[in-house]
Amino acid sequence: MADKHAKFQAYLDGMNAITLQIPLTMDLADEIDFTLHNKLGEAMLEIKDRHPEDGCLKLKCGFAGDYLFGTEHWVISSSGSRAEVQIREVVRTAEFDSHFFYNGNDLGAVCKDGGTTFNVWAPTATLVKLKLFPPGAKHFELIKMGRKEKGVWSVEMDRELEGFRYTYMVSIDQNWREAVDPYAVAVTANGAQAVVAKLENTYVRRIDMPPFSHPADAVIYETHMRDFTIHPASGAESKGQYIGAAETDTVGPDGKPTGISYVKDLGITHIEFLPFNDFAGVDETRRDEEYNWGYNPLNFNVPEGSFSSDPAEPYVRIRELKTMIEAIHQNGMRVIMDVVYNHVYIREKSSFEKIVPGYYFRYDDAGKPSDGTGVGNDIASERLMARKFLLDSIRFWIEEYNIDGFRFDLMGILDVKTVNEVRAICDSLKPGMIIIGEGWELNTPLPQGEKATLRNQDRLPEIGQFNDRFRDSIKGSTFNLYERGYALGNGTYTEQAKEAIAGSIGFQFGTGLFSEPGQSVNYVEAHDNHTLWDKLEACLGDSGELLKMKCHRLATSLVILSQGIPFLHSGQEFFRTKGGDGNSYKSPDSVNMLDWERKASFPENVRYIKGIIEIRQAYPCFRMRTASSIKAGIKDMGLEHPLVGLSYQNSGHNSEVLLLVNPTAFIHYIQLPPGDWEVIADDIQAGSVPLRAVQNGEKAVSEPVSLMVLVKK
Repeated sequence: MADKHAKFQAYLDGMNAITLQIPLTMDLADEIDFTLHNKLGEAMLEIKDRHPEDGCLKLKCGFAGDYLFGTEHWVISSSGSRAEVQIREVVRTAEFDSHFFYNGNDLGAVCKDGGTTFNVWAPTATLVKLKLFPPGAKHFELIKMGRKEKGVWSVEMDRELEGFRYTYMVSIDQNWREAVDPYAVAVTANGAQAVVAKLENTYVRRIDMPPFSHPADAVIYETHMRDFTIHPASGAESKGQYIGAAETDTVGPDGKPTGISYVKDLGITHIEFLPFNDFAGVDETRRDEEYNWGYNPLNFNVPEGSFSSDPAEPYVRIRELKTMIEAIHQNGMRVIMDVVYNHVYIREKSSFEKIVPGYYFRYDDAGKPSDGTGVGNDIASERLMARKFLLDSIRFWIEEYNIDGFRFDLMGILDVKTVNEVRAICDSLKPGMIIIGEGWELNTPLPQGEKATLRNQDRLPEIGQFNDRFRDSIKGSTFNLYERGYALGNGTYTEQAKEAIAGSIGFQFGTGLFSEPGQSVNYVEAHDNHTLWDKLEACLGDSGELLKMKCHRLATSLVILSQGIPFLHSGQEFFRTKGGDGNSYKSPDSVNMLDWERKASFPENVRYIKGIIEIRQAYPCFRMRTASSIKAGIKDMGLEHPLVGLSYQNSGHNSEVLLLVNPTAFIHYIQLPPGDWEVIADDIQAGSVPLRAVQNGEKAVSEPVSLMVLVKK
């Protein structure tokens, strides 16, 4: 904290660089001698640059020797004026990063073998204290921590403190800040305090599944923990909770399965949950009064309390989340965790900023926090201890919670090296994990070639990325509610649709968006923006429900049958609507909940989408693993515009497969290649069992706004 009585300010901006700012109104402006002092001695400052800026004279100074971090420093002018040195831009230098990088695996509170050790990385602090609360008590003890190597502060207690609450008191620039341990694995309600935990006491029997075969074999189903079961007709007893999502054999108003039993029956391989680490936006003690998607991260390594049956009891949320994950494993599916490592909820209030101010976030050339995320801060994942935290967190969720995959929110904020290291950790701990992310181009001060974006997909060969070209060519622009894509009858997208269906790997155009199909996450609907049904309501207006349902069915079916990774928003298969709400991040349950009554109202479409998933899983030609196999195995039939006809030569069944797509309002009669054919999908039914035959020489009847899949006998 700047001394308001000081006549000038002093900032440490480099390992051997101090900037002095002297108001032009002060009589110090002509002074030329300044000395840096600490408890061990002093060093003369060498003025290297002097210029006026913003009403101040700015002096760029250097000094010899090492800056003694962990100790107060001050600068004294030749006339005796004094200013405390404040830590500033030095924390964002490469020299600081390498000097203080700590590679230990003991950060946080470790409770074992009759003792408890607390370690926190705070290299710029001059004093750190542990604030320790016995279980259930209001009183606390303040315990001084000792500074160790690499800026780590530590204290060892001679007893196990399981259940004790704690925070850190950190003094920087003569300013005390209270922070929750960023490495906390258990917290009190609303994440207010960390809790010392022995996680072996939260054990839930694990189900070890074999490595997943390949990303192209996945079918992802995205949902929100509360949305999934909060509807009155969900059939779940513990609605909106982890244990509610773990319930099996639940039924809806039609007597048919709901919850994970339903998702399993649909043919889903991976359930992706919106963030379930501890987040802001919902008071955990009054959780039915607020709603939030969860993109406001607080404590990265702790489950969110509003989804637990008892947010005040730290172990309950941990056990219940583990129970849910293993229930999904028991049903043959896997869990993808939506993670938000690109920003924090409020930078100034975050543990990162309180413990090492200025280090964990990116700043622009003007010294202001960058805002590529749109929420006021960007995590500087390229900095060594920020990267370490992210990687340690990923490792923790895999090892402790048995997570099967990660979806990175705003992945384009993160750097390529960090994301590839995530891949390496996943491969070493649990081969076959799915990693996908939003590779959008965002305005953050990171070199273009280092951003984990679509543009750099060639540097992220084993990372799936959300394919916005697929989305917009099939359904129309997400950001223009009234623009129609190919499945909505816009024939100008025909060639783009072919490329999208073939995995966006350069099937026709030479160079594709991706190098390999496993990098393409194909979708037309997700939790954000308008649902596909709500877009259709806007696009097609008074065209009638039947046409909207046909367009919806066609678009969703193309997601499933295209090369790459199909991604479905929960309820998409029964025309999910949010009543036109295009940004429901804090809208009530009435908008966001998964409507199981609506599912019961559209059994034909649910059955159809289940059949399309069955076809994908039965025929490997719809989930090829390499671009070369796609280019060699798929041929364009050259149908009249805007029809699409693709012939698959390597179906996996030693027979040719045809995909015929008709986005028009008219019936088309399509001449098939020679041979006898069996229809396994048309405008009404779909599945691996043949529906009817088309004899050699007959034309296939392609109904309006539909697709057909045919297999050669």
